[in-house]
Amino acid sequence: MPTKIITKKVADKIEEKEIVAPPVFIASEDIADDEEISKEIAQSIKESAGKADRYFEAIGRRKTAVARIRLYTKGEKEFLVNNKSYQKYFQLIEDQESAVASMKKMKCLDKFRVTVVVRGGGHHAQAEAIRHGTARVLVDFNNNFRKRLRKAGFLTRDPRMRERKKFGKKRARKGPQWAKR
Repeated sequence: MPTKIITKKVADKIEEKEIVAPPVFIASEDIADDEEISKEIAQSIKESAGKADRYFEAIGRRKTAVARIRLYTKGEKEFLVNNKSYQKYFQLIEDQESAVASMKKMKCLDKFRVTVVVRGGGHHAQAEAIRHGTARVLVDFNNNFRKRLRKAGFLTRDPRMRERKKFGKKRARKGPQWAKR
């Protein structure tokens, strides 16, 4: 899309009528003024945007549940699952403990802000996917955690999944009922 060069008078009219126009360059007498303005705009954009929070990211899986975990070093120290506290998201205490087991193992549950987006599967599979993902993200954060997490079994993806249904069968392996007559 070509850019248009317009005068200050036209630019003022556009601003008065609040017309949304494509990006333009304003032609003026003082080019140095324009350069200073563009520098100020660039500076304000940088300040308003700020630096993005640094985080470590990993994926955890169990059956058909997939959890994307982000571990932030700055911010409030909380553990959010789908924008809810993990205690509110998981009703059963077993699932709550399973979800944060790798964080508790390394004694860093209250040291990081953790956000989780989890999809698929049931609550138990989601909790185990979160445990797998948090273990992986902790290893990304500090490679010295690998030995303890591996020994606890948190870094191993559980390969057990539901077997697919085969044709000619009622389920994966159950055959049709046989009748003699």
